[in-house]
Amino acid sequence: MRLVKASEMQQMDRMAIDDMGIPGIVLMENAGRGAARFFLEHFTPSLHDSVVVLCGRGNNGGDGYVVARYLSQAGMNVSIAVLSGLDRISGDALMNLEIIRRMELDIHEITDSEKWRNFRHRLRHARFIVDAILGTGLNAPVRGFYRTVIEDLHKFKKPVMSIDVPSGLNADSGQIMGTAVEADLTVTFGFPKIGLALFPGAGLVGRLVRIDIGIPASVSGKISGHFFLTEPSDFADSLNMDAPDIHKGNRGHLLVLAGSTGKTGAAALAAMGGLRGGAGLVTLGIPETLNGILEEKLTEAMTVPLPETGDGSLSRDAWENIEPLFRGKSAVAIGPGLSTHPETVGLVKKVVAECPLPMVIDADGLNALAGSMDTLKEAADRTILTPHPGEMSRLSGLDTAAIQKDRLFAASGFVETHQCSLVLKGARTLIAMPDGTVYVNPTGNPALASGGSGDVLTGLIGGFLARGFSTSKAAIAGPFIHGLAADLLAEQRGSTGVLASDLLQVIPAIIGHMANGTWPLSTPSLHSDFYQIP
Repeated sequence: MRLVKASEMQQMDRMAIDDMGIPGIVLMENAGRGAARFFLEHFTPSLHDSVVVLCGRGNNGGDGYVVARYLSQAGMNVSIAVLSGLDRISGDALMNLEIIRRMELDIHEITDSEKWRNFRHRLRHARFIVDAILGTGLNAPVRGFYRTVIEDLHKFKKPVMSIDVPSGLNADSGQIMGTAVEADLTVTFGFPKIGLALFPGAGLVGRLVRIDIGIPASVSGKISGHFFLTEPSDFADSLNMDAPDIHKGNRGHLLVLAGSTGKTGAAALAAMGGLRGGAGLVTLGIPETLNGILEEKLTEAMTVPLPETGDGSLSRDAWENIEPLFRGKSAVAIGPGLSTHPETVGLVKKVVAECPLPMVIDADGLNALAGSMDTLKEAADRTILTPHPGEMSRLSGLDTAAIQKDRLFAASGFVETHQCSLVLKGARTLIAMPDGTVYVNPTGNPALASGGSGDVLTGLIGGFLARGFSTSKAAIAGPFIHGLAADLLAEQRGSTGVLASDLLQVIPAIIGHMANGTWPLSTPSLHSDFYQIP
């Protein structure tokens, strides 16, 4: 599903009006009518229930006037609070304000905090609230009595529908601009704004409904799409590519380089993740003294003992053994549990610089690259990095807080510089591609906040690379299926106490459903006109 920045949606609006000749007031009518329809469907109000519509002075307020008109016609008792001097309303919004004036709806001009204090008792007695205060153009903290209005909405705890975005939310980054409305229902117009899919904003939208306001595809198609919410259709074709007479040799061979003393679990989980991803064969390269342990832990994967340091991690000398292992392999997964021993760091850099195969790099593999990103230069186009925010900070030099404040900017900027594929993990994992495309992964929940879940993801992506997925398809499919496994487990057991190894048990069924187009009914609906964020 396509996502857009606020500026892209505004450009589409202008093109529809200026180039196609669609009057702006028609687009506003379509938006407000659609919003009112979904309000009635979602909240199912009774006849004469009261609703307060809070309107700013821009087009977001204009949409609110249209909503007020339709809700009044549906039999609701409607009060409209215009949070501006009426003489400051202009354009299409003014035309719709004049319509509801002629209808003699209950309109209140609220220009300051004192007038708001005199009005807000109506919120206490209202059954519902419509938030049409601030639109997608907000790029500074909410101040003045607008801030008071939004904070009062929090106090009254009424069911709220927000128009386009919850007021106070940055439509591009998902950040809260000082304060923001907490909506039960958000109706967004044209295409969902990317900030609605990113946390913390994603936690404020409630049910998210996309409304087609009549912008022709010939208009939206002229503006290149760079942002998407991952759907199974983005990668399902790669899942279903097995011929009836396939054998293990046709399904790829993944080489995993992982593990050190005390971290054999990371190596085992990554290897099993590769097998659950469908790789026909997996070979795990590990420090030699750990070989017996991993042979006990793993039945289906092969192991190769490699030279080690005195601390039980892979030594620089292991390169002489690793280089021949590339022959006959189709992909490499490197990093889980390797340690940051100086010799191991040197080995990782050597592998990354000289490996001719597609790679997924995680954990200590990423830590080894920190400060030495030039190592990746020759292999960037076939490499997927999978950092969590702390690892991303070490790779990029950005503060972790700055990364979390604008994850989209951090991910896009990093990939633009280094030309690799990036999976920036976290709530709503971002997958950024060298061509500027960014996918937002909608699956996953706190069940993934346990040791080893990232190692499973590394192996899963590696398994997909081994099977012949492109780097982009592997980077998109891995987080979606990994997160969906956690969603299904959380539905069955709750999100506390789910183990990384539990994910491995449900992944094959998910892949099978998706390959056959029969994925489980308990997962979120993702069709183009409706998406409910979990």
